[in-house]
Amino acid sequence: MSAMTWGTIATWRMAHDGVRKASDLLAQAGRAGDAVEALINVVEAYPYYKSVGYGGLPNEEGVVEMDAAFMDGDTLAQGAVGGIRNVMHAVSVARALSAQHYNSFRVGEGATKFAALNGFEMTNMLTDRAKAQWQHRLAELAAADLDPYDGHDTVGAITLDRQGSMAAATSTSGLFMKKAGRVGDSPLSGSGFYVDSERGGATATGLGEDIMKGCLAYEIVRRMGDGETPQAACDHAVYPFIETLKRRYGKAGEFSLIAMNPRGDWGVATNVEFTFSVATSAAAPQLLMATPGPAQTTVIAPVTQAWLEAYEQRLKAPIDLSR
Repeated sequence: MSAMTWGTIATWRMAHDGVRKASDLLAQAGRAGDAVEALINVVEAYPYYKSVGYGGLPNEEGVVEMDAAFMDGDTLAQGAVGGIRNVMHAVSVARALSAQHYNSFRVGEGATKFAALNGFEMTNMLTDRAKAQWQHRLAELAAADLDPYDGHDTVGAITLDRQGSMAAATSTSGLFMKKAGRVGDSPLSGSGFYVDSERGGATATGLGEDIMKGCLAYEIVRRMGDGETPQAACDHAVYPFIETLKRRYGKAGEFSLIAMNPRGDWGVATNVEFTFSVATSAAAPQLLMATPGPAQTTVIAPVTQAWLEAYEQRLKAPIDLSR
């Protein structure tokens, strides 16, 4: 590995601006932990992303509860929060907790209290726009027998710095209309994330209840450690498990995983139409689309301008805030 090698990869279109910020930091010899936190902070603060941070959609009681995690690939230190409330940057709280040997995964009131006592920015995370979307869904549910769950897109990211260190992090407001106290895969080590600077890192997004049945993030890292490329590790870990889940559990929700190794090579596997953003010392930040291909492989192509325009239109479509 060249001393100048660096890279970052993150889930979904919403991470692209964060990837740009992280790539700027990494190109200037910034550290992996700082870069991955900065990347996710950008997503958490943007009010139009309805599945992460400020503006995230609430649970069935109208409360925004967030899950997040941070892992240092050099030391394997981890910190996580589940069901944290009223905190602008849940991933920053998770990173602070990773410095503690004990009590490094906190949930609910304990997580929120830790954030408040340690000077993290506290705010009402339920925006008027998100509240209107929640009320609209409540009205739909009252009128018809609909599936209440809509949206579970986690921002997950991996970074590699020029010193050879890696980090990974996740952040999400979780399943829309979830039950109070529900926690998905995002803050769970080995399921939602895992990183080891000697082997590589992986993060997941999708239906947490199904993703956590497979510990796929760790499995991908393990395979990279055994010599597989990130793409091969993603394909070999994700697609057979989806088939196993369908056969033994009867169904499988949405799965998308990303990976990067210590050389800056990356990979993706998914069973849906999945966008992701990636940048390395060899390539400028780019937004790509992954779809499941033939024979348990992944097809990757650039996102089209038409897709981007439609995405922006959907993202910022007017919502009646007078309800």
